[in-house]
Amino acid sequence: MKAKLFDYIDRDNFIYNLSGLTKLVCFICMTFSVMFSYDIRYILLVMALSVVFFRMSEIKFKQIKLMTIYVAIFLLMNFILTYIFSPQYGIEIYGTNHELFRLNARYTVTLEQLLYQVTKITKYASVVPMGMIFLLTTNPSEFAASLNRVGCNYKGAYALSLTLRYFPDMIRDYQDIALAQQSRGLDMSRKEKLGTRVKNVMNICVPLIFSTLDKIELISNAMDLRGFGKHKKRTWYAAKPLKKGDWGAMVFGALILAGSLFVTFFVNGSRFYNPF
Repeated sequence: MKAKLFDYIDRDNFIYNLSGLTKLVCFICMTFSVMFSYDIRYILLVMALSVVFFRMSEIKFKQIKLMTIYVAIFLLMNFILTYIFSPQYGIEIYGTNHELFRLNARYTVTLEQLLYQVTKITKYASVVPMGMIFLLTTNPSEFAASLNRVGCNYKGAYALSLTLRYFPDMIRDYQDIALAQQSRGLDMSRKEKLGTRVKNVMNICVPLIFSTLDKIELISNAMDLRGFGKHKKRTWYAAKPLKKGDWGAMVFGALILAGSLFVTFFVNGSRFYNPF
């Protein structure tokens, strides 16, 4: 089966066999451990673990190629804009000034600023693999069932399930509409001017919006006809019981979070690791 962006494709490996609830708990724990700490040593450790888990999930690169490009652009822009607007913030944080070279009176390149910005970029980059794992290896229906089992209202859980299912459908509809428009002479290539290409993209987005609204109405009518929301509880066909691997994974995620808190409060004494 051809893998597409944001598309869930069932595979038989350890990551895919975990419950959706387990992956959510691990994602929250590892993300919070990275976002809370500014210790680049611990962040690199979590990033390495994320890459290992990503390899274990066997996700194809074509599924994440476009997302990877967008993330790389975002990280580059964030790095540049952080320096433009706060070129001395690293000095304020660490309390020292190890200047490498000077551009002008305002903009100087210091070890403190480089450490702060590299740490910040590493934080964002380490979260991306975890988000991709959670998004691409979780069956939306099974994830909704897991949320409902731990107390989440089944209406909200089902809405989240529909949202996760919507991404691949929307991308598939966009591609179908784009091909149909191109067969009618709509040029999306680089031969056209940028303004014309943007206008042509809008010609695709308009029918995509109407197609989405039609699907929303269709799904709403189908749910009403089946009495969705009439009862306080419901059963789930895709419910998956928690196994030993799920409990072990959640304990591991909790240990990662506990390690981040331990390093922050007892090793560094603050959120920032100061080697200076």
